[in-house]
Amino acid sequence: MNGIDFWTLGVIFGLAVVTVVARSFFFISSQSWQLPDWAQRGLQYAPIAALSAVVVPEIITVQGELVSTWQDARLYAAAAGVAAYFWRRGVLTTILVGMAVYLPLRLGLGW
Repeated sequence: MNGIDFWTLGVIFGLAVVTVVARSFFFISSQSWQLPDWAQRGLQYAPIAALSAVVVPEIITVQGELVSTWQDARLYAAAAGVAAYFWRRGVLTTILVGMAVYLPLRLGLGW
């Protein structure tokens, strides 16, 4: 086989088996079960934690370095978006207000 040896195929097959077993683990058992209360409470915060882990670094860093100037449109757009969220509690309003602040600063002033 061109460039693929049996070791590579074995690793791919092994990873596929591990993935299938891990993903079907909950279906294999014939008994139903529930997560403990502490785990259910913790999972409520998972989406906001994941979103924060992706969005916050994008707002406060440029090329892996912290923003060094206040003339960064992302900072003002994020602040306006947070304010809009607490004002109206709507995701669409948050996005619209954030972009309404970001675009003029970025395109108009070149920040």
